[in-house]
Amino acid sequence: MPTFDRSATIGFGLNPLNRLSEKRHDEAFVAARRRDPSTRFMAFVGDTPVLDKSSGELDPLFQAGQLAALGEPVRDVFLGQDPQGRALFAVAYAAGLADAAAALPDLQLTDLRSVAMRGLFRPDVLGELGGAKAILHWHQRHGFCANCGAASAMASAGWRRDCPACGAQHFPRVDPVVIMLAVDGERCLLGRQPRFAPGMYSALAGFLEPGETIEDAVRREILEESGVPCADVRYFASQPWPFPSSLMIGCFARALDTRIVVDTTELEDARWFTREEAAQMLAGTHPAGLSAPKPYAIAHHLLKAFAEDGPALL
Repeated sequence: MPTFDRSATIGFGLNPLNRLSEKRHDEAFVAARRRDPSTRFMAFVGDTPVLDKSSGELDPLFQAGQLAALGEPVRDVFLGQDPQGRALFAVAYAAGLADAAAALPDLQLTDLRSVAMRGLFRPDVLGELGGAKAILHWHQRHGFCANCGAASAMASAGWRRDCPACGAQHFPRVDPVVIMLAVDGERCLLGRQPRFAPGMYSALAGFLEPGETIEDAVRREILEESGVPCADVRYFASQPWPFPSSLMIGCFARALDTRIVVDTTELEDARWFTREEAAQMLAGTHPAGLSAPKPYAIAHHLLKAFAEDGPALL
């Protein structure tokens, strides 16, 4: 599967589907693709992917008849067409079916983080799974009109919700997040939150705010969380992050000071790491047992780029 940019090499970043957005309004077209024998379905019970294990290997792609034991889905969304010309739908079943689905001999429920961490599927399939989870979760959380409070209805093959009461149209939400390394020559700044695995440090991160550029958000978040002022922000890559629906925007920034004042409401600790330490953390050989995020996360790739290229990134 060819990749055209750095972002496509990061977990959830490779999604080769032709979204056929110009066809979403055509209900007859979408219905015909839903009935097509070549069409495949990605199924979720609540937020958890359903995997087919009937062949002895796990597979997230189903034919329509394979899902009959789960009954009628809550909703489905037309995701697009794969490079082989097959349509792909995301199908949602009620979370209450989890035990029943897990008891079926040919099905297995595995949360998406575990799927990504274990590298169960090809990068393009993982990207499709991430997109499917994100759009289904949006429908699950946005069933009512934010303008008037009335129940809204799916439209445009699942890519819009319409309010029959006030006529408002609502579109899927993506939350932009900056994730970044402050760099001081041969050192980079990493932090850890209490929820992290013991010994793991990662890039700092935070949500963009209204009226803020990516560069402003990078500088603000680093300053707020660590007290380190920065300049010269440089974009690195982005990552769709379906937990529940963010876009991680990876950057580097040049530190103007090296004194750290940790915001303990956000972080448990923050410190400077040398390039050698970064390489050790990535390889699992750090003498203090410190570790880095796994390869499916963009933070891993930011740290890897720093370990390999250091100050040249800025």
